[in-house]
Amino acid sequence: MRTLLRSAALGAMLAGLAVAAHAQPTDSPAGLWKNIDDQTKQPKALIRIAEQNGVLTGRIERILTDRPDAVCDQCTDERKGKPIQGMTILSGLKKDGEEWTGGEILDPSNGKTYRARVKLADGGRKLDVRGYVGTPMLGRTQTWVREN
Repeated sequence: MRTLLRSAALGAMLAGLAVAAHAQPTDSPAGLWKNIDDQTKQPKALIRIAEQNGVLTGRIERILTDRPDAVCDQCTDERKGKPIQGMTILSGLKKDGEEWTGGEILDPSNGKTYRARVKLADGGRKLDVRGYVGTPMLGRTQTWVREN
């Protein structure tokens, strides 16, 4: 009976640790994020952010709208005419205090590239992504939601 109780207690403890580890927020934007369309408030895409040597990059892993085969017709660089799905849209961000700054973000809907900064919010469950021209005051922020 004692062995059974110990096994049950150990099992409950391990299950609790697994749940806590899964729910534990992270201090890095690395991972999978869902962005939401500003107008329709519907999910637009899944973006995979990776961190390598302290620098963040993000690429569109999956388009969630009715145009998964869309290409970047408005792009003016080497991405022009290339599929948006799989495209790198976020690059060059480095940690600066509680933010990652100094990078760029591409808006594939208009082909424009903006300076960018990102900051984790809501315990790492959300990511405030700000694209701007010149100064951060001249831009807009989108909140992305972490995918499990």
